[in-house]
Amino acid sequence: MNDITASPQKEAPEGTRALAGHSTVGTNDLDAAAAYYDKLLAVFGIGRVLVQPGRAVYYGHRTLEFGVTKPFNGEMAVAGNGTMVAFEARSRAQVDQAHATALEAGGSDEGAPGPRGPDGGDPYCAYFRDPEGNKFLVYRKGPDEAR
Repeated sequence: MNDITASPQKEAPEGTRALAGHSTVGTNDLDAAAAYYDKLLAVFGIGRVLVQPGRAVYYGHRTLEFGVTKPFNGEMAVAGNGTMVAFEARSRAQVDQAHATALEAGGSDEGAPGPRGPDGGDPYCAYFRDPEGNKFLVYRKGPDEAR
């Protein structure tokens, strides 16, 4: 039997999110993947912040938040079984828009936008895969952000 016991949590400063950084997915066709993510991440107001020709394209507001890369070891990129990248949306409408954009750009549906909570309320989520099979979640928890 596996017994997983949580260790005490340290209190983070107010307004700080844990595990901030960036995520990457692999690709076998960097140009096609970059074209896909250019469209998808524009929904979030995110653009390219670093391009390593023939190797990687990174996206973010001002710093790296997400990247698409050719595998460093030179082998084929494959989607991870049980792997998923989640993007937080500013509104439910942005969840809808991101899901629609992902599908229009060549992705596949893994769960239409809608409420997923135990009471049929929060969070509001949508799931999709990019053209290479990487799985994504776009979600909004709580009320929409004020503009």
